[in-house]
Amino acid sequence: MNRYPLWKYAILLVALLIGALYTLPNLFGEAPAVQVSSAKVTVKVDTSVQERIEAALKSAGVQADYVQFDGSSIKARFGDTDTQLKAKDAINKALNADPNEPTYIVALNLLSRSPQWLTALHANPMYLGLDLRGGVHFLMQVDMKAALTKKAEALTGDVRSLLREKSIRHSGITRDGNTVLIAFRDAEQRTAALPVLKSQLPDVTWTPQADGGIAGALSPQAQVSVQDAAIKQNITTLHNRVNELGVAEPVIQQQGLDRVVVQLPGVQDTAKAKDIIGRTATLELRMVDDSAEALEALKGNGPVPFGTERFIDRGFGPIIVKRQVILTGDNLNDAQPGFDENHNPAVHLTVDAKGARIMKETSRENIGKRMAILIFEKGKGEVVTAPKINSELGNRFQISGSMNTQEAADTALLLRAGSLAAPMEIIEERTIGPSLGKENIEKGIASVTWGFAAVAVFMCIYYLLFGVFSSLALGFNLLLLIAALSLMQATLSLPGIAAIALVLGMAIDSNVLINERVREELRGGASPQQAIHLGYERAWATILDSNVTTLIAGVALLVFGSGPIKGFAVVHCLGILTSMFSSVVFSRGLVNLWYGRQKKLKSVSIGQVWKPQPDAAEATDVAAKV
Repeated sequence: MNRYPLWKYAILLVALLIGALYTLPNLFGEAPAVQVSSAKVTVKVDTSVQERIEAALKSAGVQADYVQFDGSSIKARFGDTDTQLKAKDAINKALNADPNEPTYIVALNLLSRSPQWLTALHANPMYLGLDLRGGVHFLMQVDMKAALTKKAEALTGDVRSLLREKSIRHSGITRDGNTVLIAFRDAEQRTAALPVLKSQLPDVTWTPQADGGIAGALSPQAQVSVQDAAIKQNITTLHNRVNELGVAEPVIQQQGLDRVVVQLPGVQDTAKAKDIIGRTATLELRMVDDSAEALEALKGNGPVPFGTERFIDRGFGPIIVKRQVILTGDNLNDAQPGFDENHNPAVHLTVDAKGARIMKETSRENIGKRMAILIFEKGKGEVVTAPKINSELGNRFQISGSMNTQEAADTALLLRAGSLAAPMEIIEERTIGPSLGKENIEKGIASVTWGFAAVAVFMCIYYLLFGVFSSLALGFNLLLLIAALSLMQATLSLPGIAAIALVLGMAIDSNVLINERVREELRGGASPQQAIHLGYERAWATILDSNVTTLIAGVALLVFGSGPIKGFAVVHCLGILTSMFSSVVFSRGLVNLWYGRQKKLKSVSIGQVWKPQPDAAEATDVAAKV
């Protein structure tokens, strides 16, 4: 009756081993480290950089625990902070010849001390939030006026293209602030233009002017949409840049209408953190100037022609590019590496409807000429590639030429990096030191430990051996919960620790229900083996109902919450699932292992079983009948 088949014990043993294995990395703590990442989108970090770092550390007499390349950055771990600082100086000197124009970002960081064999098994510790690990916090203000100005500039080009398509003549299109002004030579052209503009550009309010022109301004609803889109694009772009730098679990979220919060856990160097979030590249497509004047300028025989600029085409040297911008990163929807019709590496680009219209017109007029794709960082531009236009282009086109597969993938990554829809500035910054984070961790661990100990002592005193089983099941639940969070690489914060403490209290409720149900069956006259069987079986429905209703509330927090609330909800929901398994399956396994093989079981150690006593009236009736 109360026996588990061997396969069930095997499942419990495997779960216990996996729980212990993936919980173990969280016990080693963190060590000081140095992280090296690219300071320019056109420079990538690879194994050759790792070799340079190892050589620099060796020449400086600095011993690292290990130097590891993780695909986007190189991390070197050290035994103490003094060695960490010495290593940072040595690496910075070896990689950045000009400190004012660094090629690589060399920043201080923290890494897990867990041994390499655990890491090889993909057993990594949980990420720690800013309040536990320390790091930097920025509050950034988005310049919404600049977003509206940028939209008005784009609107001017749209109007010019639209009127050209409809063969409507005008005498000039200018911009006054965020208002587009269109001048006409006669009333007939204005009359023809007005319905076209209203139908094709419905987000703009078009008003006839007394001087015979038309003024267009974004409607209030369109302005709100532009501002919302701007802040969402900025958040997405910041995510792309920070994620590529390998910062563990950054928090980038909107606050209010025009502000963005950026939290970088584990980054203690505020100046380097500013560098990281400031590296938001702007993408532009321009035509290359191949005129005789431009060629002479490249030879050093004269100045660049009017309306052009000199840039560096990576891998090919100087190039003269026209100032007029054809497309920006705002119009680029996607960029993916692939192959062209000749099976040569290529980059496949997809632009929006506006970009498709512009590319179609531009490419039709410039077949055989080159178009440059530029990336701007911190006001400085560099040409990523300058392919030749071979045919008319639409919303999907490709870049191919002298590039290998890796270069195609790198170019696609650069183009996907995106651009800021509006400038941002840091209006608040603060650093949370590792000592404060360490104090928070110690207090959090102490609260969970003392809570667990108090619950376990009470259960052992009140339910005796069944209380011991319940306490072991509670420990198993905690082990599974931490292992699951580590496997998910979830971010643990102070609210998450509070959720763990809450889960411990909720998890023991299931065992209290089971133990009381077993007592009730014993009071009803059932044999010990029968009482154990019925106690677990009949308590299960109540346990399931109570946990499902609590899980629904947790899922609501998970779906609608954000930041600390969402972190609390993740731990809460996982804890409910693990507690149902541990309190029912694991504790039953322990009880079956201890009592299941005793055929003539006379009693169980579950504390005092209060049996109901007949009242006085019932006792008198019984005596009278006798």
